[in-house]
Amino acid sequence: MDERRPRLALQAVLPADLAAACGIDLTDARRIVSLAHRLGELPARAPATVRRAALDAARAVGEVRTLALVERRASAEDPFVKYAFRLEDGAMVESVRIPLERPGRYSACVSSQVGCALACAFCATGRMGLTRNLEAWEIVEQVRLIRRDLGATVGGGARVHGVLFQGMGEPLANADRVIQAIRVLSEPSAQAIDMRNITVCTAGLPSGIRRLAAEVPAVRLGLSLGSVRPGRRRQLMPIDGAHPLEEVLAAAGEHARATGHAPMWAYTLLADQNDTDEDAASLAALARGFAAQHGISPRISLIPYNAIAASDAPLPSPGGAEDQRAAEERRAAADPFVRSPRLAAFRAVLTAAGVGSIVRYSGGGDVGAACGQLARSQAQVEAQRSGGRGASSRPRAAPDAAVGAPSTPPRPV
Repeated sequence: MDERRPRLALQAVLPADLAAACGIDLTDARRIVSLAHRLGELPARAPATVRRAALDAARAVGEVRTLALVERRASAEDPFVKYAFRLEDGAMVESVRIPLERPGRYSACVSSQVGCALACAFCATGRMGLTRNLEAWEIVEQVRLIRRDLGATVGGGARVHGVLFQGMGEPLANADRVIQAIRVLSEPSAQAIDMRNITVCTAGLPSGIRRLAAEVPAVRLGLSLGSVRPGRRRQLMPIDGAHPLEEVLAAAGEHARATGHAPMWAYTLLADQNDTDEDAASLAALARGFAAQHGISPRISLIPYNAIAASDAPLPSPGGAEDQRAAEERRAAADPFVRSPRLAAFRAVLTAAGVGSIVRYSGGGDVGAACGQLARSQAQVEAQRSGGRGASSRPRAAPDAAVGAPSTPPRPV
């Protein structure tokens, strides 16, 4: 029976922990962590800056593991890029490269779980169910590989400036590993991403929100609302049954007071579900009450709904009325939601109530990279396992967007 201790994943360990694990100098540990992140491996020969004994000691206790890039899809509409990564057990997750307004800066939207147990009705990942949590190194590696792809396809000093935990999975249901990944991502010898540029988005787990405030207070908080009417929210987001919105907002208020950061409230507008004037007035009242109680106003981000069903495509024109009706029924069963046409009216109610908002630009919809669309069906996983089209273990040089696409997304309006 093998009694050996598990080997460290060197791109998910902090220098102090590596130094303690193998008895090496902290300076050497920092340089070895830097090598793991820059090269994606440990060199066969020690560079002049690292003692050979230290490198050998690190190699004895750890290794640099990686994910396989099986698909890279650049949007033809904007500079968003979606990646599909295969994990060592064959499962797959998706990540997105998001352009920021300043040229050369990008955010990485990363996954924290394979699937999700929370079953939010308007999220594609919620339809998958939960397979497992990601390890800290699997989270960090998504960022490292996106950064490598930037160097290969954009160049010119392009870099990952921020990280958004809003890919597949509920980050705070995997809080231990997410917090460890955040610490590594912000470590100067690793990815050196300022914690203030890292946002963790949650459907509403109060204990996890409090952990963020206590353990990584510089990180920003995002909260998905769905609806502010309890009955409707519970229909859209079953987590509300375990953690009602009032309980979640109490934790978010504690986070705001402890960190000084305004929470971001994400509100996905769904036609005839949560987009009435009354819904907007209720949201405005809740935002004003939050500000009065906690001294910090939430930042409200309105998100146009992005279709999450593969069958949500233009209906075929041939065929009689009965065929068209059957097609419509199939599409409705697969995706019962429709993008609300009331975005401007909804926002006007907020403005009239003295509550500001932005409209989130959610790009990459043509490649399934927009907010709420990340998911990997079992059929896709099996196709990639059997060597389906697009399989690759390293990033391929590809344009960021089609010719004529904007170099940066439109500013929030």
